[in-house]
Amino acid sequence: MYAGLCYNRHMKSRLKRKSFFVDEKELDEARRALGAETDAEAVRGALREVARMRTLRRFLTKTRASLPRGSFSAP
Repeated sequence: MYAGLCYNRHMKSRLKRKSFFVDEKELDEARRALGAETDAEAVRGALREVARMRTLRRFLTKTRASLPRGSFSAP
């Protein structure tokens, strides 16, 4: 195995090797924001966040009409 990679056997079976160009500054920023130790962790974490944001956006769009005005107060 590769030194420094932390993943379990189940995750290993889902991983697929990719080769692409990445902006180093964006990768460094993502690594810091996610607290990732490696580039691979940063990329996987960023992909998970994008999927999570999509799910949240769908939920908010779906429930927007069901919330009555004034049902909560903004900070």
